[in-house]
Amino acid sequence: MDWKTFQALLSGVNKYSTAFGRVWLSVVFVFRVMVYVVAAERVWGDEQKDFDCNTKQPGCANVCYDHFFPISHIRLWALQLIFVTCPSFMVVMHVAYRDDRERKHRAKHGENAEHLYTNTGKKHGGLWWTYLISLFVKTGIEVSFLYILHRVYDSFYLPRLVKCEVSPCPNQVDCYIGHPTEKKVFTYFMVGASALCIILNICEIIYLIAKRIARIANKLKRRNRNVAVHHEDYNDDPFNNFNPPVSRRDIKEKPPSFKSAYKIPYGPSLLKHEVKIRASAPNLSTSK
Repeated sequence: MDWKTFQALLSGVNKYSTAFGRVWLSVVFVFRVMVYVVAAERVWGDEQKDFDCNTKQPGCANVCYDHFFPISHIRLWALQLIFVTCPSFMVVMHVAYRDDRERKHRAKHGENAEHLYTNTGKKHGGLWWTYLISLFVKTGIEVSFLYILHRVYDSFYLPRLVKCEVSPCPNQVDCYIGHPTEKKVFTYFMVGASALCIILNICEIIYLIAKRIARIANKLKRRNRNVAVHHEDYNDDPFNNFNPPVSRRDIKEKPPSFKSAYKIPYGPSLLKHEVKIRASAPNLSTSK
């Protein structure tokens, strides 16, 4: 497996991650990938050759090894690392999709057109959901592989001696595992690193949700504050020039105010009435 290519792919995830996500990447590279590549592969090596049974019955050692170790620890951890890091590529692909949309929008409407995204890597809208779903998927994969490891080997403990009664062994056979203490130490270490990654994922999920709730609460608070400011401006206006919208029903039920009661109606109807009065008045200035 080319771990350098794997590292190069995951390095792009780092710039879109939170502080917890960067710590998670550091734990994956330093405490899991590096330990796996440098030490764990050499410790396990050819496990079946180091699995020794006290019988010369042909096929007995192979069958006993397959019974107690249906899948190798080292290969199970390799699959775990691949599956755990794959959800992080969902975020990179979503950001690449946003960049492509932004590029096509500029090509269609020109460079001076309004941007679709202020920052394509900012976790808002769909990208926030993609990031959150990737965290849930990573946590589920980590828990699943820990359960598989515990289920297949009955526990995380690696014994020195196993007793085998599987056919074609003639009777109960004692089989000895090579480097049991060293393998047990690495097993506990990898399980502990996996548990630490689960804790970091849970902390990041809580952080993202809490930050989203705080942002929504701040928006509601600002909205209520703006409404309160408009209400204060209406009350503080000495001439009551601030007229909030009122429905027709409220106008009918509301009693007339001082202004409306004593307001002089300078309208066209009043002017016509005044003209009629003047026309009906007798002309006393003329003499016969």
